[in-house]
Amino acid sequence: MAAPNPIDGFEVDPATLTYVGEGLQRPECILAEPDGSLWSADARGGVVHIRPDGSQTLVTQHAADSFASAADEEQRFVSGTLPNGLAFARNGDILISNFGTDRLEVMTRDGALRVLVDQIDGQPIGKVNFVLRDSRDRIWLTISTRVKNWMSAMSPKVRDGYVALYDQGRLRVVADGFAFTNEIRFDAKEEWLYVVETGGMCITRLKVAADGSLSGRETYGPSSHGAFIDGIAFDSHGNLWGTHVMTDRLFAITPDGDLRILLDDDKGSAAGRVLMEAFAQDKATPVLMLACGGTIAPWFASLTFGGPDLATCYIGSLRGTRIPAFRSPVAGLPMAHWPR
Repeated sequence: MAAPNPIDGFEVDPATLTYVGEGLQRPECILAEPDGSLWSADARGGVVHIRPDGSQTLVTQHAADSFASAADEEQRFVSGTLPNGLAFARNGDILISNFGTDRLEVMTRDGALRVLVDQIDGQPIGKVNFVLRDSRDRIWLTISTRVKNWMSAMSPKVRDGYVALYDQGRLRVVADGFAFTNEIRFDAKEEWLYVVETGGMCITRLKVAADGSLSGRETYGPSSHGAFIDGIAFDSHGNLWGTHVMTDRLFAITPDGDLRILLDDDKGSAAGRVLMEAFAQDKATPVLMLACGGTIAPWFASLTFGGPDLATCYIGSLRGTRIPAFRSPVAGLPMAHWPR
């Protein structure tokens, strides 16, 4: 008999949320260390280190003001430096997939930054969205699109996203044809790679071979969430948690493939319905996208399990200035990407 699922009957009560950090800019992705430290992506060009006592420090080589000073909200999301996905390098440095500069960067914990890779086969990489390091020290990248203004790529007709593998100093495409590739995660044994297709409103998984090649592409869970998916993370029971960006929901897909909504900050808003209807007709616009967003932390982006017991969940966002947190009934899956 299968063990009961710890998330059965669980919902996040918004009244129990606590908040971490202040004055953050675009805290899209969050890394957590066992001692309770957090590292949050920040649009000033680096990360914010938030210590267990709540004190915080902006870590960057040169603090940029392009995000805060942009003439309009659309402009701030499509230009300048935009640190997005984060991962720890083996030595504790921070790998940064920069959605604004279109390159993979690596930064030391005191802010020294260098470009690791910015081309593939002699061409620009495209919109580098997320980075993940596996237990073999290989670096996996997602590229959402080759369209410069990513908002223009939010179309059911655009499927130019891909997954690339950086290994032994070389970047190569290992899977392509995705509808706006977003976050990726491995299962506990690193046998399958799970790929978010934001524009496809689904999660795809592929079998991972020893050489890093991918095969057996299939949809995991619902064929369509009816919403844009952004970040995902496994818990130790095998549930795949994730976020619906713009329509601001937190969900989980059980090992049986069932979709559970754990937190809904959209509540069927008119703005969310209008956006989804427009997208189906290939008429989604930045104005419609920016009209969406809840009150907790607008545009849920990522979910990170942290704390000493990996049972505190942190929600990253694209338009929030602090990080919502809550206690989970189940611990997260230990990350292979922790420094060691």
